[in-house]
Amino acid sequence: MPKGPKGQKRPADVVGCAVMVAKIATGEEEETKEKSGRVRSGKAGAEARKKSLTPEERSQIARKAAKARWKKNKV
Repeated sequence: MPKGPKGQKRPADVVGCAVMVAKIATGEEEETKEKSGRVRSGKAGAEARKKSLTPEERSQIARKAAKARWKKNKV
């Protein structure tokens, strides 16, 4: 049985999918939910990274990014 993007078991064909939906509707089968709550948005991940880096490390990363941006424009 194929797996969805978050590891859910899914039927491979349309008929199998229809049977699964019917089983969920009648209560024979539980609907699969997300396995872990660790999914973060880009902004939340950036905030967590910001908290873990020192100001010197952040400055160094920003300096390197700015240098790369300016170098790209001077071709």
